[in-house]
Amino acid sequence: MEVNGKIKVINPEQQVSASFRKRELVVATEEQYPQFISINFVQDKCDLLNNYRVGDEVKVSINLRGREWVNPQGETKYFNDIQGWRIEKTNPSPAPQNNVASHAASPAEAFAPATNFNEEEHDDLPF
Repeated sequence: MEVNGKIKVINPEQQVSASFRKRELVVATEEQYPQFISINFVQDKCDLLNNYRVGDEVKVSINLRGREWVNPQGETKYFNDIQGWRIEKTNPSPAPQNNVASHAASPAEAFAPATNFNEEEHDDLPF
């Protein structure tokens, strides 16, 4: 599964125990009603976030994790977690340009508009 959006928060790494560490990332989706998705990166995956900043547009590959827990009163509770395992920028920085001027035209500039078009001419195209 993947989550696409803009980085809203990158929290510092937390050392939960001597052998477990995690880091939280919050991604704001870019849709009519944005969602703020909290994604946990654990263990060696924490380091993946080092090269990212708030505001970067990213695609995050995730796994959904769920677990069952029975509390001391005997009640069963369920917990979900979203774990990230890969992240990549979707708006890569533009490559630095050299001093040579580029004269390549954009696709829109490459073709002149048709001037001899007659809407009354019949064609046999099915669309």
